[in-house]
Amino acid sequence: QDIMLRRLTRISTAQRAARAFARSSRAVAARPSGVAAARAMLRACSTSISCKSHFAVVPARHMSSGGDAVNVTIPTLAESVSEGEVVGIHVEVGGFIAEDEMMMEIDAEKLTVPVNAPISGIVQEIKVEVGDNVTPGTLAIVMVPGEAPEGGAAAPPKAAEEEAPKQEAPAAAPAAEAAPSPPAAPKAEPQAKAAPPSQPAASAPVINSDRVERRERMSRMRKTISGRLKGAQNTAAMLTTFNEIDMFKIANMRKEYKDEFEKRHGVRFGFMSAFVKASTKALQAEPAVNAVIDGDDIVYRDYCDVSVAVASPKGLVVPVIRNTEKMSLADIEKQIAAYGQQAKAGTLPIEDMTGGTFTISNGGVFGSMMGTPIINPPQSAILGMHNIVDRAVVVNGEVKVRPVMYVALTYDHRLVDGREAVTFLRRIKRCIEDPAFMLLDL
Repeated sequence: QDIMLRRLTRISTAQRAARAFARSSRAVAARPSGVAAARAMLRACSTSISCKSHFAVVPARHMSSGGDAVNVTIPTLAESVSEGEVVGIHVEVGGFIAEDEMMMEIDAEKLTVPVNAPISGIVQEIKVEVGDNVTPGTLAIVMVPGEAPEGGAAAPPKAAEEEAPKQEAPAAAPAAEAAPSPPAAPKAEPQAKAAPPSQPAASAPVINSDRVERRERMSRMRKTISGRLKGAQNTAAMLTTFNEIDMFKIANMRKEYKDEFEKRHGVRFGFMSAFVKASTKALQAEPAVNAVIDGDDIVYRDYCDVSVAVASPKGLVVPVIRNTEKMSLADIEKQIAAYGQQAKAGTLPIEDMTGGTFTISNGGVFGSMMGTPIINPPQSAILGMHNIVDRAVVVNGEVKVRPVMYVALTYDHRLVDGREAVTFLRRIKRCIEDPAFMLLDL
């Protein structure tokens, strides 16, 4: 066996040398009077591979890995998501990667899907590049089973290719000496007159370095958002109605019970849970706002799935709190907190961001005083919250300073009439200004 391995090694070396000589001979033949030299070089290298037909050459990938190649494909991204974009590749050809380590990342609209190594081994080939659009099942990486080499990761194949010519150089030397040198080319006649010095180039115009433009590829999430918003604008007959809410009572309730609420339930008491609960009461009172147009039909839902905005490293995402009609304020706060942790960790699945029946957008966290939100299709309405500002209001015939929030309801006028929209918003106002009305289920 040792004798056979040594013969195989010599044959492989001879074959690489033959290929190198063949390339050199073609280059020599391209020059004048180089045909004879090329023929001599080919005769010299043909003797070194005369025994190649007696042995089968073993593929290098099986020799180095000890196993068959494993194809790594793009996994299923999410329901209703058929395509993603490669945003990061964390391996290189020839490098070692352990099982379950991340190999690449796929941007699928509002979440990033990791592609992990199915086995421990060596990366043999990378079939995709950063920026490519891929679909589930696409071949992404080819790897072979193996163990981590001593002293670190395996060297990339480029380094091995650079070392191979150095090892083949001694074998190439005798053949090069046997080949006759081509005759020297005739010397060129001296120029009669030196060329005049070139004229200095005209000075280039000075460009103001402060005026710099930068072009970046639009992310898949931004493409999805822009397409959905423009589709809503082209489809729905959107109209917005406004109102103002006195936050005095709900703010005092939060101030008085926030510590006890957090101690008992493990989450903070915020205004978002109160608005989700108030919106749920209003959706039950005005079913048209919770409905949706499907072709020539109107689909009414007896359940309430409210979408809320949550901050993530990639921007705001809108997960869905389902069946809010069955949840308490504490349950809603716990669900919002859980979604916030998942969004920061980048593990929020896209299934939790689809299927809402109503959306609440809180532009007040950015200091927005007033705005007209855009409907999140296929929903029929969206509530816009804004910042809380101390304003002068009349209470029982007296002017008092109260914390006031402006709210806006954008609705699809094809389905929701103005009377229903105004009544809906006034019910939210009543629930927030008088929390007992909401908590007593009046």
